[in-house]
Amino acid sequence: MLFQEAVMNSTFSLVPLVVFLPILGILLNWLFGKRLGEKGIGSIASLAAGGSFVVSVLLALALLQNHEGAHIPLFTWISVGNLDLSWVFRVDTLSVTMMLVVSGVSTLIHVYSIGYMHEDVRHQGEPKRFRRFFIFMNLFVAAMMILVSADNFLMLFVGWEGVGLCSYLLIGFWFEKGEGGLGNAKAAKKAFITNRIGDFGLLIAIFLIFWNFGTLNFAQVFEMVPSVAQTQPGVLMAITLFMLLGVTGKSAQIPLYVWLPDAMAGPTPVSALIHAATMVTAGVYLMVRTQVMYMAVPGAQQVVAWVGAITALFAGLIALGQFDIKKVLAYSTISQLGFMVAAVGLGAEVAAIFHLTTHAFFKALLFLSAGSVILGMEHGLEAGSHGHGSNHTDGSNHTDGIHHDDPQDMRNMGGIRKKMPITFIVYLIGALALAGIAPFAGFFSKDEILVAANQGNMLIFVVLVVAAFLTAFYMGRQVLMVFFGDARSDAAKHAKESSLLVTVPLMILALLSVLGGGLNFPGVHTLEYWLEHTLEIPHATEFIVPIALGSLAVALVAIFLAYLVYGRKPLASAKAADPLAKPLGVFFRWMNQKFLVDELYQAVVLGPYKKLADFFAYPVDQGVIDGLVNGMGSLTVSLAGALRKLQTGFARTYALSIFVGIIAILVYLLTRI
Repeated sequence: MLFQEAVMNSTFSLVPLVVFLPILGILLNWLFGKRLGEKGIGSIASLAAGGSFVVSVLLALALLQNHEGAHIPLFTWISVGNLDLSWVFRVDTLSVTMMLVVSGVSTLIHVYSIGYMHEDVRHQGEPKRFRRFFIFMNLFVAAMMILVSADNFLMLFVGWEGVGLCSYLLIGFWFEKGEGGLGNAKAAKKAFITNRIGDFGLLIAIFLIFWNFGTLNFAQVFEMVPSVAQTQPGVLMAITLFMLLGVTGKSAQIPLYVWLPDAMAGPTPVSALIHAATMVTAGVYLMVRTQVMYMAVPGAQQVVAWVGAITALFAGLIALGQFDIKKVLAYSTISQLGFMVAAVGLGAEVAAIFHLTTHAFFKALLFLSAGSVILGMEHGLEAGSHGHGSNHTDGSNHTDGIHHDDPQDMRNMGGIRKKMPITFIVYLIGALALAGIAPFAGFFSKDEILVAANQGNMLIFVVLVVAAFLTAFYMGRQVLMVFFGDARSDAAKHAKESSLLVTVPLMILALLSVLGGGLNFPGVHTLEYWLEHTLEIPHATEFIVPIALGSLAVALVAIFLAYLVYGRKPLASAKAADPLAKPLGVFFRWMNQKFLVDELYQAVVLGPYKKLADFFAYPVDQGVIDGLVNGMGSLTVSLAGALRKLQTGFARTYALSIFVGIIAILVYLLTRI
């Protein structure tokens, strides 16, 4: 027994490696990458992420023997009086679950990126940036691992800001590309600034926690929550709502979701990493980790549930009107995150983590498969004697006209399944999983959220069912537009299948998207029993047959309707109008234009803010403040100009001045006697 405990403790002590291995990958590629070549750079980065996954697996195996986990200190960070903020890694079933998801999916994305970026850096004319890309990717994994392994709020915030920085670096990776040569840089800036607003909320929440609890350690804070809830319920309400503001930034919920669709400016592997495994899951994880605080404030839980439900519906409507293959998936991510956030608000944290996990599988699969389609289209452009064409990896939404050389516009596709059969099969699996079709993973995880909504709030249940219908419909629309019918452009006619380096990770993710539902299979509840050692689970979310069959029927009906609209009579050409444009009229244009939310922000927030900034910059700053400073400078110059005339440079003049001065002094003294 003592030997077994020693083995477990030694295994738990490996947890710092989940951060240090990606950092080691960064250092090796930074120092030696130029000499290693692309295969060496990609291998080191992939092995670093893979090593982090192996350590996570070992931690999970150790937790099977000791469910309580461990707290592994690394060094003392801040120690003032009774405040002790050591850098401590938290090993429990929740943190290790996140480590497995983050490192596992990230490893597959890294391997895929070797093949994808080999093509993309040449397509962009910048082969030297290959190394920089993988350094940023490893940094992203390291930051996310810091976040999920933190044992206190301040350490979590370091990881929280780290993933924000990495998103900025990777979204703007092709910073000189995009509309007007600034499109990608603006998208990166938009993500960074929007998340700063959310981060302000989280910072205020952390300040309030420290002020009222006297510590930032998770265990100590959670232990004091019941007493604070009785004496200062308003404080907990403020903390949880400010925390929710942070979540709306990182996990792209209303009103701060607007950055995530523009994150398509980054290379496709970045989209997969952000949308599936790293940044957007941070907010959901934060709320699940602070479950005790939300459970103590039912009012805050209701706000959380409604924010998630409304986001799920709103983003689903926008996804239905998009033509960019990655934009559809981007708004789908926002919608699915809404499901997870709603689950947390309904007290179904296990369902939220379950859907977070399965979503990581099939959304990474869909984004990477979309990247494979884009690569195939780009090859088709070259084979069709169109040169490189216009590369629109900036994620811009080309809805104001048809761009025949845009490899991301679904109107330019069609018939891709014949040219790229492997990509078609794995994409179809991911689409069915996202749509909630049994027996794919998304069916089981989404069903648990619907069950929780049915038991907790019927109106939210209805909203989520409508959102689920939209999900199945727009995924059916996308699959039919991309893969079926006849090719609607030369690029689609000449598209070719991607290399094994690209397709093998897709096959693995497809397998996970099929089998992922077994993580919390009805009647077995493996994930629930696993997480109950960390989370409070008031009651199990049982599999309710009528709801399961009903949600399946809703998804099947939606896919059938998508077939009636887009499958029976596919688009004849890239110039053809969308079949929904005429019957839905102005409403379809609104969906296509994202309900003009960006324009609304520009008019209500950004425009007035810019005018106010211009006022302080010109009339106040440059007019008054700079006027005073410049005036003093001009006065000094004038005085200096006048006084310098006294400096003639002749000794006799100075002697005469001294003599006159002495006489003046003597006269003054004599007149005073």
